[in-house]
Amino acid sequence: MPPLDDWTLGCEAEIRMLWMEISDQTAGHSSEDDNQSSNGSSAQLFTRRHGESPVKVLLLLVVGLSFSTRLYKITEPPHVCWDETHFGKMGSYYINRTFFFDVHPPLGKMLIGLAGYMTGYDGTFPFIKPGDKYEQQNYWGMRGFCAVLGSFLPIFAYLIVLELSQSHTAAFITAILLIFDTGCITISQYILLDPILMFFIMAAVLSMVKFNQQRYRPFTASWWFWLVLTGVNLAGAFGVKFVGLFVILLVGLNTIWDLWRLLGDLSLSLVDVAKHFLARVVGLILLPLFLYVTVFAVHFVVLNKSGPGDGFFSSAFQSRLMGNNLYNASMPEYLAYGSTITVKNLRIAGGYLHSHWHLYPEGVGSRQQQVTAYSHKDYNNLWLVHRQDDNNSQSGSPDLVRHGDIIRLEHKETTRNLHSHLHEAPLTKKHFQVTGYGINGTGDTNDLWQLEVCGGRKGDLVKVLRSKVRFLHRATGCVLYSSGKTLPKWGWEQVEVTCSPYLKETPSSQWNIEDHINPKLPNISLSVLKPHFLEILLESHIVMIRGNSGLKPKDNEMNSKPWHWPINYQGLRFSGVNETEYRVYLLGNPVVWWLNLASLGLYLIMVAVASVTIQRGFSLGPKRIGMINAREVAMILAFNKCKLCGCVSEQSQVLMRGGGLLLLGWLLHYAPFYTMGRVLYYHHYFPAMLFSSMLTGITVDILLNSADLILQPPYSDWMQRVGQMVLLLSVLYSFYLFHPLSYGMTGPLAHEPGSAMAGLKWMDSWEF
Repeated sequence: MPPLDDWTLGCEAEIRMLWMEISDQTAGHSSEDDNQSSNGSSAQLFTRRHGESPVKVLLLLVVGLSFSTRLYKITEPPHVCWDETHFGKMGSYYINRTFFFDVHPPLGKMLIGLAGYMTGYDGTFPFIKPGDKYEQQNYWGMRGFCAVLGSFLPIFAYLIVLELSQSHTAAFITAILLIFDTGCITISQYILLDPILMFFIMAAVLSMVKFNQQRYRPFTASWWFWLVLTGVNLAGAFGVKFVGLFVILLVGLNTIWDLWRLLGDLSLSLVDVAKHFLARVVGLILLPLFLYVTVFAVHFVVLNKSGPGDGFFSSAFQSRLMGNNLYNASMPEYLAYGSTITVKNLRIAGGYLHSHWHLYPEGVGSRQQQVTAYSHKDYNNLWLVHRQDDNNSQSGSPDLVRHGDIIRLEHKETTRNLHSHLHEAPLTKKHFQVTGYGINGTGDTNDLWQLEVCGGRKGDLVKVLRSKVRFLHRATGCVLYSSGKTLPKWGWEQVEVTCSPYLKETPSSQWNIEDHINPKLPNISLSVLKPHFLEILLESHIVMIRGNSGLKPKDNEMNSKPWHWPINYQGLRFSGVNETEYRVYLLGNPVVWWLNLASLGLYLIMVAVASVTIQRGFSLGPKRIGMINAREVAMILAFNKCKLCGCVSEQSQVLMRGGGLLLLGWLLHYAPFYTMGRVLYYHHYFPAMLFSSMLTGITVDILLNSADLILQPPYSDWMQRVGQMVLLLSVLYSFYLFHPLSYGMTGPLAHEPGSAMAGLKWMDSWEF
């Protein structure tokens, strides 16, 4: 490039003025040079390929096709399908204000419950198991709500690709891929969290892209609007499922790059850069955090009645739930000798320390009385607190139990002491057996336990509900432990209690005093011990995280592998098994999914080729200015105000910047599953599939537009049209073949003659 003289140095100012002028046009100002719609993008500097009317027609077509394919046969089948048994039931809990536990944040279930309530559903259907008939229940409102949100996914994808590529062809290809994908249709038509999650993910990406296009109009109303909307959608995605974190990472990385670019803009002062930084902190961190916490506040206010989720939480948490035995109860505040108590384990769904008259069977440790953890309130959960050398601690004034005291726990019903010895535990090897031993409180030194308040010091008192305590066995040095393993029928399928030689503090070795009865001590209302909002918020997240980590694959349970997903290796049965049942099978449109997979490789090849050619000073952009010098750029800008610029073609920038953003989105929503130890399912891939489809739209469009690198017009144009038509017809025909998977089918199975899916089981792993 030749040296720049004073005249050509004015190019940068001219470019900036043109950017500002065009940006003003996007806010609604008229322009004598351009009467086309702006799409809110300052990238109008490039040539538009279509007029305003075709743009509106395309968008209306996308909207119509998307809603019609998702809402078609929305009430079929009229019975519970797959995970509707969970999320429909949870929607009912919100309507009935009944507390429950789930491993996901509450926003998605709250919206499902709200949709059901607004459409006349009364929350009485039990959602016991898949296949249960809905009968006269208004289930269509909850399904319809999810389908409407799912209908927005192709629309959002169209707008995102349009912003990134400025190509309506690329945007339309993307929309067609998603509209006619059988998997996207199926997952949108049922009472599930997935369409709600993907709605917020796509809305966040669209808002982020729109915000990026406002970079030359900082701190204007539209700039703030898209920034705030991005933050709102981030809160929504994370409030539905924790995997919403992946889109937060995408927006975070984009923001870091944006701030780095601003820092390098020498026309901005450091004060201006600081303003940009603080605005993003408010819009993308503080606002989403506030909204996320607000969702939990509403969740706790609505679910104020005791329900099936009580046992997953601490005794203090349960004391705030109406109908729970701890609600508005009163009892002595501090543990004392001579008291009758129940002891609850702090692991998820941890049971109460329990014993009964039954003995361990022959061959299972010592044949002494069983001690277990039992999840229900029961008289056999009651224990008496004694001093180590006192058989009747109830005589005299009650002394308070303190951190470090040596105590003995006597089972009230059977009068046997809590006991351990060096015999092996029934299920957990290397742990010791815990039994009930002695009679009428008389036993031996193996009945002695040292009580420790977690985080406490010698002399600290033990507060009911709130103190976390451990019981260290004096003779063996082990700690009382709930393994979480279910005992065989001889143990009444209750949970194993052991004495663990591993002394690390874990929820399984921590307990709290729940019920506390001592007539010699004054009672206090438990309302004064209720945890405050931040405590229950923290506890809820600890329980959810533990619950997620505990979702391990069970024996003989179908567990999908991440490498299965991009190749459409195996679907997921939503409804029906045999030929007499209404069958729905979650499986992506093979043409769409395999095209997405091929496009990932093709994209990497195209980026490599584009990078090499740009490095060598050439442009691969068709019908674009190739190698031009700065004087020519300035002449074009000054005299023609032409919307062509730079030595790097528009398509190369779209490929590497727009495509790179989508590739990053795909990686962030897919790669982390390889590190997860929890059970995985096919539907976990669908957020990543959205990014893959958008990347395919851009990649295929640029590939077809590159036809004029090898052919002269009009042959290159014909080749583009033929390629587009082949792609469209292939997707439509594949959808025609596989649509019964989404909309349901009965009759013979795929391998039987006369089946609607005969000859379409292209992979042996497909189970329809």
